[in-house]
Amino acid sequence: MLSRVADSLYWMSRYLERAEHTARLLDLNLNMTLDQSSQVTEQRWQLVMSSLRSAGPDVDPCDAYCLTDHLTFNTDNKVSLVSCITAARENVSQVREQISSEMYEQLNQLYLEVRRARIDHIYAQPHEFYRPVKEGSHLFQGLTDSTMAHGEGWHFIQLGRYIERASATATLLDVNLRTMLDSPDQSAGGQDYISWVALLKSCTAFEAYCQTYTADLRPDRIAEFLLLNSELPRSVRFASEMIETSLRAVARLAGSSQTGRAERLAGRLRATLDYSQVDEIMADNIHHYLENIQRQCAQIHNAVQQQYIAYSIEAALAP
Repeated sequence: MLSRVADSLYWMSRYLERAEHTARLLDLNLNMTLDQSSQVTEQRWQLVMSSLRSAGPDVDPCDAYCLTDHLTFNTDNKVSLVSCITAARENVSQVREQISSEMYEQLNQLYLEVRRARIDHIYAQPHEFYRPVKEGSHLFQGLTDSTMAHGEGWHFIQLGRYIERASATATLLDVNLRTMLDSPDQSAGGQDYISWVALLKSCTAFEAYCQTYTADLRPDRIAEFLLLNSELPRSVRFASEMIETSLRAVARLAGSSQTGRAERLAGRLRATLDYSQVDEIMADNIHHYLENIQRQCAQIHNAVQQQYIAYSIEAALAP
C-alpha cells in the first residue's frame, strides 16, 4: 500500500474518532450543567477543555455558549468537532477508491450536516445535534467493518481509531481523577456521585460498569474498569490489544519478517496494562501512570509514521 494512502486512512480514522469523543463530552456536559451552580459549571467546563486538550477562545468573558461554539463550530480551533470532521472528509477524499461507496456517502452526509448547523440553531436543543454526530460516527465504523475488505487499509483505519481512543481515554481519566481525588470532600459515595457517573458515561461505560460492579461507584473500581478491563471497547487495555493486533497484521501483509519499533512499543504498552494492578497504580501515582500511557501512545504514533509513512528511501530498499 502506498504510504500516502495509509496516512490518509489512518488520519481519517483518528479525526472521526476525535469528533465522536468531542460530541459525547459536549452533549453530556451541556446536559449536566443545566441544574448546577455557576461555580460547578465553570469547573466542569475546565475539565472538558482539559480532557479535549483544547485552549480556550480568545474572548473574555466566555460563557457556556461561547465555549460550545468554540469546541463545535470554530474552524480556527483544530480540535473542534467541525474541524475534525472536515479533516476526516479531506483525507478520505484523497483515497476515495480505497473505501466503499457506503463509507464515503456516510462520511459526506455527516460532513454536510455539521457544516449546515450553527450554534444559534443547536444551543437550545444540543442533544438533537450531538446525538446524530455520535450515531453517524458509529454507523461509519459499522460500514467500515461490514463493507471494506479487512486488508492493510482496514488495519490502518483500526490503528488510527484505537491509538486515538487509548490516548483520549487516558487523558480523560487523568484530568478527571486528578481533580476528584485531590478534593478531600469528594468521593464516589458522597455529594460528587454525579461526577463519577459522568466520568463513566463519558466513556459510554456506565451500564457496563453497573453490570460488573453494581452501582457502587468507587474510584479504584472506576479506574480499573476504564484502564484495565479487557472486554470494554473504551478501555485503554482493550484499545492497546487492538493496536498491537493491527500492527502485527500490517507487518504481515507488508511482508516484513522483522518486528518493527511500532510493534515493540505496542507490545510494551499492552504488557504494561496486562500486568498492572489497580491497587498498586492508585497507591503509587495514577497521574504519572496515565501520563506514561499517553506518552507511549505518542511514541507508537511516531513509530508508525517513521516505519510506514515517512520512511526514507534507504529504509524502503533495505533487505
